[in-house]
Amino acid sequence: MRISGTSDSLIESAHRLLSLALKEGAAEAEVYGMVGRSVDVDLRREYVEMASESYHCGLGLRAVVDGAVGFSSSSDMAQLKFVAMSAVRSARARGRDDTWIALPQPERVTEPEGIYDRRLDKISPEECIDIAHSLLAGCNEVDGAEPVSGGVACVSGTGFVLNSQGIELVETSTLMQASMEAIARREDVATGSEFFNSRHLELSMKSVGRLAGEMARASLGGATGEGGRFDVLLRPLAVAELLEGAFLTSLEADSVQKGRSSLRGRLGEMIASEDLMIVDDGLLPGGIDSSAFDGEGVPSQRTVLVERGILKGFLYDNYTAGKDGVRSTGNSVRSGYSDLPRVGSRNLIIDSPSAYDLQAETEGYLVHGLIGAHTANPISGDFSVEARNAFRISPGGEAQPIRSLMLAGNIFEILKTIEVGTDRRSIGPIVTPTLKVKMMVVGS
Repeated sequence: MRISGTSDSLIESAHRLLSLALKEGAAEAEVYGMVGRSVDVDLRREYVEMASESYHCGLGLRAVVDGAVGFSSSSDMAQLKFVAMSAVRSARARGRDDTWIALPQPERVTEPEGIYDRRLDKISPEECIDIAHSLLAGCNEVDGAEPVSGGVACVSGTGFVLNSQGIELVETSTLMQASMEAIARREDVATGSEFFNSRHLELSMKSVGRLAGEMARASLGGATGEGGRFDVLLRPLAVAELLEGAFLTSLEADSVQKGRSSLRGRLGEMIASEDLMIVDDGLLPGGIDSSAFDGEGVPSQRTVLVERGILKGFLYDNYTAGKDGVRSTGNSVRSGYSDLPRVGSRNLIIDSPSAYDLQAETEGYLVHGLIGAHTANPISGDFSVEARNAFRISPGGEAQPIRSLMLAGNIFEILKTIEVGTDRRSIGPIVTPTLKVKMMVVGS
């Protein structure tokens, strides 16, 4: 685990903040800190619209008084006493919480492989601009396609957790993201997009730009879609969008305990196809959300959620685990130092021992992305979304682009008939292959 000089200084401030919180009357206290650097390049059509290099650092404090948790944060290390006072006062104002057990105790952690790249940590803005130009070059290789927008982000940072129980954990990681949206014109107009994310530096993104252009060109000349109940192949991006909108919160213990999950009381039941496996792995090598520990300092682990279609467990942070009398699964996640931790998935993996080449045997539709998945009902699982870059497919036939297509269904019903492809891709914190599902299709 690598600690920079800035990180050392921030950790010293974190120790002072921890002591101040206890002096103010906190029975327990926890400090989460981050120091990071981001190099960002935004593209607009053929040009670099903006390039920036930014730094950020700060501390977030949770103070516990009579089981109630108060929170305060700051990026100004001269305000530590005020932060401590604010968090303790906030806890006292909330009143006692009898379900609170305690902050986590120190445990041994395992460092995941492949989450830090020194080259990415040290990348210059000029190098990042060169990578952005490779996006444009790739798109321009496709006849009839033009870049619309895109960008590159190269991020490095150190995060740490300290608490009054004795936890002191520090970790440095890197992340690279790139994206391109393209447009193609003939008698009509079509768009396509592609993206990349990795813990490691890639100096050329030509393939990302080229794939965006090819998708836009392939989507030209869209026909009218036929309505009815069809087999639909959802590419990894579409799968991730649907799962995030309609399903993931049902696996979180917080939703289960509050009665906001249709999976409440169903442990041990068959909820999906007997070949489906869903695992959450915070230690996945090179995983976008991999870390030695979660947002509270609990060791990361591999948690089986669905095995051969049977619901095996839920995702827990320290608080929800205490309420159910179980161990945390290491699924406390944070958006940053200024946000409270919450339950969340980390490298959710969809898999099956019976995976096969789905497109070679499917007659129906192929969908690359979705519009409106965020409007799905995560409690009931109902959704109605628009397909993006959809194609009519048949075994041995050429894919025919479809101009407009609506998809509707219920995620919990779909899971029962799901089939899994052999391709696999990381879409942020979700790792999934193409999935074959049956759902209602509305053409236009």
